[in-house]
Amino acid sequence: MVVRSSRSDAVRAKHRGHPPVRTCVGCKKRAPVGELLRVVAKDGRLVADTRRRLPGRGAWLHPGPECLAKAERRRAFPRALRVAGPLDAAELRDHAGQVAGRHGQGSVPGPEETKEAGRPVMSQP
Repeated sequence: MVVRSSRSDAVRAKHRGHPPVRTCVGCKKRAPVGELLRVVAKDGRLVADTRRRLPGRGAWLHPGPECLAKAERRRAFPRALRVAGPLDAAELRDHAGQVAGRHGQGSVPGPEETKEAGRPVMSQP
């Protein structure tokens, strides 16, 4: 038998209908998990977890090449994934390039074009 406290029910009710929010390791902006790519370390290399099902600790990243470059420059992946030593990001770079090529320039709002809640910035006429 599972016993739930009234506090946990209240917290669940407060967040019902809102997607979980994570922080991009590249640009450090918060966004709903639907806008971010989960990355895991597997055998010394970074792997894009598109289905969000791979085991292990994950790091979250905007899928474009800009945030990937920032994360690599800051050496954020070993720290976020709690792995010692460098990680090979070649596979992740290929994935980011495919995503950028598939969506074209400007068709998908990047991290600088979204509000805190993750909605695109709409201009007023």
